[in-house]
Amino acid sequence: MPNCGTQVVLCDLPIRFDTYKGCSHQCKYCFVQNKTDLTNIGKGETVKSLRDFIEGKRTKETRWCDWDIPLHWGGMSDPFQPAEKKNKLSLECLKLFKETQYPFVVSTKGKLICEGEYLELIKECNCVIQISIVCPEYDRIELGAPTFAERLEMVRTLAKYKRVNARIQPYMIETHDSTMNSIRQLAEAGAYGIIVEGMKFRRRKDGLAKVGADYCYPLDELSERFVEMKAEAHRLGMKFYSGENRLRRMGDHLCCCGIDGLEGFRGNNYNLNNIINGHVEKPTESMNEPGTATPFNAMYQIAGISKYLKDASFKDMMLSELSNKPKYYMEMFGQSVPGQ
Repeated sequence: MPNCGTQVVLCDLPIRFDTYKGCSHQCKYCFVQNKTDLTNIGKGETVKSLRDFIEGKRTKETRWCDWDIPLHWGGMSDPFQPAEKKNKLSLECLKLFKETQYPFVVSTKGKLICEGEYLELIKECNCVIQISIVCPEYDRIELGAPTFAERLEMVRTLAKYKRVNARIQPYMIETHDSTMNSIRQLAEAGAYGIIVEGMKFRRRKDGLAKVGADYCYPLDELSERFVEMKAEAHRLGMKFYSGENRLRRMGDHLCCCGIDGLEGFRGNNYNLNNIINGHVEKPTESMNEPGTATPFNAMYQIAGISKYLKDASFKDMMLSELSNKPKYYMEMFGQSVPGQ
């Protein structure tokens, strides 16, 4: 069934749904390859588990959510990768999404979404589409994915029917000029907005800054490029969203998924992104209930934590996470730490 993990403290759409395990795109930068063997492509969630969630059933990890939160489809694997041609798992899910009109955001590089029955179903779904696309240079490090040119055509096709945001993720400073040209091409193809997040490196390199467990571009260098990309996006009539936590406030909306202004697309605003950036929302009734803190289990490798979380509330653990690690989260969101 759709579930959530550690991103629950940061993300407005933390409940993810994946019809596959593994991925054939062979993106050399992919963070998921550190967690699982991507070459072993198998079946993920079923249409039955999706229907259960849509009908209001919840797991221990999603009990805190008592409304029709938009699902993020394709967080750990691409639902429209080549394996879908044989298995048609995503096709069945699209039929259910069309039937129920349940809101979702789908992230993909797969051309299948633009073909035949898939495209006809997408036209009738209540969704926002994210196409991962940066610039032609990335064709060398996304060996199993459609080319930049092919994905640009995907944007052009899908933007006729749906809000399409281009995920410029991960952005590399070294390809900035080419990325700026891509932004102009994306605008011409009809993209609604761009979502930009800097590359996170696993190993220390000269000139990089340590942010949490990752090595990232220094904030001042990244900010300078983000300002330029935002100005260009606005000049071309597109929205700009920052998937970079340290620069989240630079985006046109704190939620970086590009769902703002759409009826029925209500994310979870009770998270540290909103709290730290001054957009304070009240927790829902379910978030105050004991036993709704289970999604925080993935964040702690401490003996007995499951027993403790069993009686804790979502609200209490969200505030506890910030109070226990204020410096960590303030720096993550590019904020100065009081008294330092």
